[in-house]
Amino acid sequence: MDAIFIPQLTKAPERTEEIQVKDFLPGLETLTPVRGLIRVQHQGNYLEVSGQAEAIITCTCNRCLQQYNQRLVVDTTEVIWLDETANQAQDLPLEREVAVEDLVETLPPDGYFYPSEWLYEQMCLAIPQRQLCNLNCPGILSSDARSSEESIDNRWASLEALKKQLPG
Repeated sequence: MDAIFIPQLTKAPERTEEIQVKDFLPGLETLTPVRGLIRVQHQGNYLEVSGQAEAIITCTCNRCLQQYNQRLVVDTTEVIWLDETANQAQDLPLEREVAVEDLVETLPPDGYFYPSEWLYEQMCLAIPQRQLCNLNCPGILSSDARSSEESIDNRWASLEALKKQLPG
């Protein structure tokens, strides 16, 4: 996806550009290409960016450590303010208070908008923090293994055999 030169966007029909996405995003490991649509509309002093996209990723279950596939779906809209002072180097203190209204994205009005970076960030935000293969996942040990005292998860069998070879 090519970068969008923001001043050029004002000359586009309805001041809008739509980008069809059907590609792998650099840095995001997916089994399928990311497919969807990004719409960037110039609204004078801000850009209204919306996107719908989906892909399939491989996750590792936090309970049983098995891998499973997860559909990643993004359907979002964001306002990015156009500000002359955006991306300028400032001598800021190491610590400072930030007001809630300052927690917004800004770009210079004569700069570029990078749809692939924006979509990458949105897809990363959609990755589930708690990854479970299913809601009833029993974890590493199955329920019948917990009932027997000598049961060992078969993934630990090699370590148990090595432990028996060591002098007591």
